[in-house]
Amino acid sequence: MANITKQEALNYHAQGRPGKIQVVPTKHHRTQRDLSLAYTPGVADPCLEIEKNNEDAYKYTAKGNLVGVISNGTAVLGLGDIGAVAGKPVMEGKGLLFKIFADIDVFDIEVNEKNIDDFIKTVKAISPTFGGINLEDIKAPECFEIENRLKEALDIPVMHDDQHGTAIITGAGLINALELVGKDIKNIKLFVSGAGAAACACTKMYVQLGVDINNIIMTDINGILTKDRTDLSIVNKDFATNRDVKTIAEGIKDADVFLGLSAGGVLKPEMLKSMAKNPIVFAMANPTPEISYEEAMATRKDLIFATGRSDYPNQINNVLGFPYIFRGALDVRATAINEEMKMAAVYAIAALAKEPVPDIVKKAYNNEDMSFGREYIVPIPLDPRLIEFVPPAIAKAAMDSGVARHHITDWDEYKEELLERMGIDHGIMRGMTAKAKSNPKKVVFSDANNINVIQAARLLKDDAVAIPILVGDKNRINKLATDKNIKISDIEIIDNISDDIKEQRTKYAELFFKKRDRSGISMVGAERLMLDKNYFGAAMVESGDVDAMISGVTSPYADVIRPALQVVGKRDDVNIIAGMYMLRTKKRPYFFADTTINMYPTTEDLVDISLLAKEKIEEFGVEPVMAMLSYSNFGSATGDSSTIAKKAISILHDKHKELIIDGEMQANFALNKELRDIRYPFTKLKGKDVNTLIFPNLNSGNITYKVMQEIGSSEAIGPIVMGLNKPIHVLQLSSSVREIVDMATIAVVDAQKS
Repeated sequence: MANITKQEALNYHAQGRPGKIQVVPTKHHRTQRDLSLAYTPGVADPCLEIEKNNEDAYKYTAKGNLVGVISNGTAVLGLGDIGAVAGKPVMEGKGLLFKIFADIDVFDIEVNEKNIDDFIKTVKAISPTFGGINLEDIKAPECFEIENRLKEALDIPVMHDDQHGTAIITGAGLINALELVGKDIKNIKLFVSGAGAAACACTKMYVQLGVDINNIIMTDINGILTKDRTDLSIVNKDFATNRDVKTIAEGIKDADVFLGLSAGGVLKPEMLKSMAKNPIVFAMANPTPEISYEEAMATRKDLIFATGRSDYPNQINNVLGFPYIFRGALDVRATAINEEMKMAAVYAIAALAKEPVPDIVKKAYNNEDMSFGREYIVPIPLDPRLIEFVPPAIAKAAMDSGVARHHITDWDEYKEELLERMGIDHGIMRGMTAKAKSNPKKVVFSDANNINVIQAARLLKDDAVAIPILVGDKNRINKLATDKNIKISDIEIIDNISDDIKEQRTKYAELFFKKRDRSGISMVGAERLMLDKNYFGAAMVESGDVDAMISGVTSPYADVIRPALQVVGKRDDVNIIAGMYMLRTKKRPYFFADTTINMYPTTEDLVDISLLAKEKIEEFGVEPVMAMLSYSNFGSATGDSSTIAKKAISILHDKHKELIIDGEMQANFALNKELRDIRYPFTKLKGKDVNTLIFPNLNSGNITYKVMQEIGSSEAIGPIVMGLNKPIHVLQLSSSVREIVDMATIAVVDAQKS
């Protein structure tokens, strides 16, 4: 698990705009006419329409895509009863997950009320605002009554995710695990450690799936739940046993399944040994499971093991469920989230785990063998197919069970709408991060006399994405870190001009001299160049002492590229190197090349740039659909630039038929599919959305990405250098910490291929 410091967590939430979410207008609001339409007098007309028919609120307002995440802060993430306002960061975090995984907007509502009646009254009063309500972090047993009464009172979906989220995901895992071990759910014995909201909801779900309630033993902090206990809640009484069982060790003997939602260390190795053949263990206490993965696997080789942690196989993560469940419910304007919909989620998630795992998911986890089996019983949270698997199942169940007010008729079209809503890039960097973490590489930062670089190095180290090495003035780096309270004692720092590393400099100078001895360089000159941080860093990469290099935060672009070319050099299979930016927009990612290196590319250069871009974009798990830009459309205007582009397209079509590219064309035709298809129906791009633009020269590419970055509401990652023998990437001057981390992540993935 990531080693996150208190200060880092506080900074994350406080820096820039405080908090994690914001409200963004969705309509034009620049002119007086816009404002008159948005508010008075224009707003009166939709108000009157809604007065006549309340259902029109879904037509004229954001209600249909708005979920209220509502809590009273009585059971916050293992922190306990910390109060409503103290729980707000968690509710904002839940809102963030709703948005990034299912494009659902959220208002987080913290209700300072512990009285059940008053809390319910408050939620009922504000419910017209929302299309659905996600109850969060409310303690048991109050949460059961609150959810049940709100479900009865309201005509919108209501779900307490702490209960049902874990139940749904573990339910899917249980179905698949039992299939793998060849056991009938009707005959298994279940032991449940914990008797809170999640444990009770999971157990209830398992009974619905077929577990015999007489084969269940549940324990809480006071021991086994037995019929003779007088301290049990109404919900707990349902799972009390008549059997003469007094201890956990007795209860777990011969059990087929252990479900832990209690505390770390509860399940001892000797207890695990006493379980039935091919036991299934869901050790869900977080961050310390009831038994560790290492200890459990060392105890039983026939075990199927799952936890809530991301660093072990079979992560049971609620994010596999709640965003997609609400997405499907909202899309059919469901009046509830009923048992049929929850069961549909269970079976949809279970079914997805059995599907062939796509390359993008395998690459994200650097696991080519990922497939349905003992270490893959549920999908991973980064699987982009969840959005097209789960919401349709929920929507169909809502329709079949009679709680849908809107019916979907074209399911293929609905799935396309879901994918378009998310945009292709919603998981690109998450996927790249997961892949980098599977095999971290050494990355040298050759201009580390910068606080952003130091902070990025700390993040990369803590998240196990990379092994950072800092090059620069050691005293200055340590002072910068100390001033900002950043611990870097475990990060290697190299002062490349220090006498302490003279031998290392000499080694690199000799390496450089051998490569450039017939290019006018002397040994003395080579030694002098190694005093330059970028030559030194490039030599570290070339020598194999590190796997990749990042620079540019304080260095001009040319001062980084020159050493990279001279020390590492370009690949033998290309004539040039090139630079590309990825611009992340809400609609989709766009890739721009060449934006940083080749001033006036020739026909052959444009061919190489296109092929390099294709190769790199595919590493992101995206199929490149490319347009070669010009001021001309397919010969509509003459000139050197358009002729060069036209010849390049001819070569690509002839020798690289697999490449989806066409041109030369103007930018508006490249990006407007409808306009292009009507005017030029013969193009190879017909019916396709272009995501990659190949520019005719450096001026146009560089200007365009910078304009997009500043006024186009897009985030730029790059420049990504393509065509070098080894990974060296150049940052923009004054890059942010996040931009540095993203680029280093890409560099690690590049290095993994070497």
